[in-house]
Amino acid sequence: MSEPFVFDPRCDLCKEPFGAAVCGTAVTFHCRPLASEHFSHCALVAVCEFSGTRQELELSLEGPAGERICFSGVFSAPPQPELVWYHFRFWREDGTGCVLDKTGYRSDGETDPWQLTVYRESRTPGWFGAGVTYQIFPDRFCRLSVPDPDGLVGRRWVHQDWDDTPEWRPDPDGEIRNRDFFGGSLAGITSKLDDLKALGVTTLYLCPIFESASNHRYNTADYTKIDPMLGTEDDFRALCAQAKERAMRVILDGVFNHTGSQSVYFNADGWYPTLGAAQSQDSPWYSWYRFLHWPDSYDSWWGIHTLPAVEESAPSYVDFIIDGENSIIRRWLRAGASGWRLDVADELPDWFLVKIRAAMEETAPDSVLIGEVWEDGSNKISYSQRRRYLLGSETHGLMNYPFRTALLAYLRGGDADDFREAMETLRENYPPAAFYSAMNFLGTHDTPRILTLLGTDHTPESKADRADYRLLPWERSRAAEKLRLASLVLFTFPGSPMVYYGDEAGMEGFEDPLNRGTYPWGHEDRDLLAWFSRLGALRNGYPVLQTGALRWLCTAGPLLAFAREDGQVRLVTAVNASDSPCSLELPWAADSAQDLLSGSSFAPDAGRLVLELPPWGCLLLS
Repeated sequence: MSEPFVFDPRCDLCKEPFGAAVCGTAVTFHCRPLASEHFSHCALVAVCEFSGTRQELELSLEGPAGERICFSGVFSAPPQPELVWYHFRFWREDGTGCVLDKTGYRSDGETDPWQLTVYRESRTPGWFGAGVTYQIFPDRFCRLSVPDPDGLVGRRWVHQDWDDTPEWRPDPDGEIRNRDFFGGSLAGITSKLDDLKALGVTTLYLCPIFESASNHRYNTADYTKIDPMLGTEDDFRALCAQAKERAMRVILDGVFNHTGSQSVYFNADGWYPTLGAAQSQDSPWYSWYRFLHWPDSYDSWWGIHTLPAVEESAPSYVDFIIDGENSIIRRWLRAGASGWRLDVADELPDWFLVKIRAAMEETAPDSVLIGEVWEDGSNKISYSQRRRYLLGSETHGLMNYPFRTALLAYLRGGDADDFREAMETLRENYPPAAFYSAMNFLGTHDTPRILTLLGTDHTPESKADRADYRLLPWERSRAAEKLRLASLVLFTFPGSPMVYYGDEAGMEGFEDPLNRGTYPWGHEDRDLLAWFSRLGALRNGYPVLQTGALRWLCTAGPLLAFAREDGQVRLVTAVNASDSPCSLELPWAADSAQDLLSGSSFAPDAGRLVLELPPWGCLLLS
């Protein structure tokens, strides 16, 4: 980074330490205006959002620094977690002056302040961010036999052909119920653990596995039971145990903001023999729901009546999910899970998240809690409230949708510097442990398949056309080139690289449920699979890729280069996201450089390494 003009919070000439600050620590600020501006005074103006306090700290004039003068001061971070919004005020002896904020000097009475995240230091399990995560949609990964849906909650039906397209058409009532199943199972996942180990996977993230009326199982019917189509609790314990033998862990999807209307708790259709909240106000679960007019009008997730929203503050619900000795959080950790990913974390109150983490730490101290948040989680506002996910008592990390958004924009013709800026914003705003514990990804069950996105120039208008769409050979080849670049960045960037099942095998598909097809066993894209396996091996084989510091080397147009560094160990990722060759010059102190992807060697000259990157070319240099 070049020397800042007056103040740049990312430069140690201006602020130390970098980024977020631990509660109660000292943060040093330096402002360096031009002497010709004749400022005689400078003050740091800090507003603490949660406490509602405002502080103005006058900085000391340290004297001249070339054509500049330097004002310096030490700000004590609040003793409690906070979001501090700050700017600077300059004035002269005659009383004239201005303020300095993110936009520069201004005198209009408005400010666009910088953010200082103040967090409580707490233990974060290192295994998650260091490892490789693999997301599995259990119904679609591997089946060992065709299940019988008779006697199960929901009017289910099963595809006999594993290669069918998921049902995307509305039912006769005009609704998409997701009642079609393929029969993937926990035992099927267990049978493929060696394949996943060969891919470099260290963590399995499973979409919901509890009994449910739908194939996605985000409308839970019974939190205490594994869905019978997936198997039994013994099957789950066996999966976790056999994964552990291979140094792999399992994290579960926790859907605690809503249940299914066809659940034992709500029981709208009376399938369960016990009385649900929709059947009787004397139901033990009646207090879990917010009825506007019992029994037919109630609060639901995003107005979807099959997903009645839960009243999280109901004491019996808190005890059932979190506090009880055999609560859902504790029970499944004891059964072998190593963590939870919280669905729609924005919809859960902060105090609820605090209690979940506390229960997890009591039950399984090394377990990890990841939240589904689609934006910068350090300053997210949800339902008019600023959230506190990363301040030390809630989640350890978040799903990193900003990473995916910025990386896709770059690969689609954007400037690499925009990707750098987006990631530096997160690095600056997040506590270091949260930045390194982010779940990074290119796609999930909620997004179109990455290969489809990278290969298409337009999206067909009708869902029927999108369901039938397959990339042409030249489109698929182009998409695969881009995917190699994207996955290299994914596997070499701080945070856990997460692969959505089948992306490594070349699966295609637009939006839900077209992105939830069955894994193509025996028909994988072997070249892509080999590429992902190589990246997994490199990620696991080089600790610097797991925990090393991040240093940007080049972000200009299509050229992206960054290093991961730890002491004398340094690996450099270099990418050319264009259809033209590009030259890249890097400082290089060593006598030689080797590409860990191809085995090619390069000779530096006078401390400089000049590289010619082919169209859509990439290197991982050692």
